[in-house]
Amino acid sequence: MIKHLFIPLLSLLSFQLTSAAESKPNIVIIYADDLGYGDVQCYNPERGKIPTPHIDKLASQGMRFTDGHSSSGVCTPSRYTLLTGRYHWRTELQSGIVGVFGPPLIAPDRMTIGTLAKQHGYHTAIVGKWHLGWDWPIPDDQKRFFQFAGKKGKNDEAPVPTGEHLAAWRQVFTQPIAGGPTTRGFDSYFGTDIPNWPPFCFIENDRTIGVPSVFLPPADLENNRASKQGPALENWKLEGILPALGDHAVAFIEQKAKTPEPFLLFLPLTTPHTPLAINDAWKGKSGLNPFADLVMETDAVIGRVLEALDKSGAADNTLVVLTSDNGCAPYIGVQDLEQMGHFPSGPLRGYKADAWEGGHRVPFIIRWTSQVKPGSTCSQLVHQADLIRTFAEILGSNLPDTAGEDSHSLMPLLKGEDKPIRENAISTSIGGTPALRLGTWKYIAAPGSGGWGKGGNQIQPIQLYDLAGDIGETNNLAAAQPDRVAQMQALLEKLITNGRSTPGAPQKNDVQVKRYPVTPKKPKAKE
Repeated sequence: MIKHLFIPLLSLLSFQLTSAAESKPNIVIIYADDLGYGDVQCYNPERGKIPTPHIDKLASQGMRFTDGHSSSGVCTPSRYTLLTGRYHWRTELQSGIVGVFGPPLIAPDRMTIGTLAKQHGYHTAIVGKWHLGWDWPIPDDQKRFFQFAGKKGKNDEAPVPTGEHLAAWRQVFTQPIAGGPTTRGFDSYFGTDIPNWPPFCFIENDRTIGVPSVFLPPADLENNRASKQGPALENWKLEGILPALGDHAVAFIEQKAKTPEPFLLFLPLTTPHTPLAINDAWKGKSGLNPFADLVMETDAVIGRVLEALDKSGAADNTLVVLTSDNGCAPYIGVQDLEQMGHFPSGPLRGYKADAWEGGHRVPFIIRWTSQVKPGSTCSQLVHQADLIRTFAEILGSNLPDTAGEDSHSLMPLLKGEDKPIRENAISTSIGGTPALRLGTWKYIAAPGSGGWGKGGNQIQPIQLYDLAGDIGETNNLAAAQPDRVAQMQALLEKLITNGRSTPGAPQKNDVQVKRYPVTPKKPKAKE
């Protein structure tokens, strides 16, 4: 009798453990770099010429958001906001990106998606590009040894590091590097930090893999490859970065799928951002240009990662997010691409760095087999800041007032509701110009793109568009609708001064936030 009772009890216990594990899905966030809204076929079927079969398949298995945004038209600020659920302009990063060997942007006590997941028993990892700063152990009097303004050209010889260079590099690159991913909520890290900047080597956790001993050859500084010369490993190959990231992501999934604990993998890819270092199998594959080839190679690596989830048996209990940090960079030959029929921003105006939609409206796809209807599309306004509160709701956790200040849960949308989860959102240009959404209305506090895009009217110092009928931002309604402009300006000020855009106790911004539009300085009187 006891034996017969024991078997059902074991079965019940097994069911409870399985249910508990399934209630905490694995999470994989694939973060492409400079992948434009129109670079993905399913987002741009009529004017997109680059095949992206693996991303398209992911979209067919989940939900494709058509109004999803990054926090900025460039990378560092978008990464900050995705990881923290807080707008980057609440920090000292009012414009631009973290510089070469720059300090950490995320405060040590700031909750990230990694911190949240670890609190719920997840193993967390980052594989890829960090670009959020480290506490590099470089003494002030030795900083001159870590960059070199070398010439660019195939026939130029690389500068030869002096004994002082080598000594400084050995001193720094044999030490732990503080302030990186493993101090911001992640158990492990593997990547190149910034693939087109020094140091040109891989970093694992808080150590460089090897000690750089040469300068990057000048040939690697031309044709949209690396952009800053500096210490590199001997025989460093830019082409090897993307495959290595794929290898490590696949290995992580294969290993962690065998363990009882759930896992969170943040995979910020280095591509299709420069360096446009394409492996031989993909050169010329697109029939367009090297950037398009690299988009195809990136799609293939994404396919490898998704295949690893399938083969490991973890796919059905894994929430997969795929998005991009900003739009396509204009300097990779967008005019030539458009002449060949491929429009990297699709119907949108502008590109990377801009406050116009092409700068920050990006591919945004979520697959979660048990919750999300396959092949569904959502046109509601969403933001990468929303991920942390979405994960918190999935895990049954309430974020403290000091976390996720600009994050809304996507769960109602993922369950099929078609109502706004957020009324407003802010994305900025590289220069800090804010673009504020309120429903379908968009206010830009500057006359132009605020970034690299040309255009704008100095007679009209601000812009107002109704994206419901003007997705290309062609008809500036600011002069015709002064009351709406005033409403948008008052809302922008409120969102700044409250320190948050979600319900909760007001919070302090880290610095005095810069206000826009910028008032032109009056010329000095002649003496």
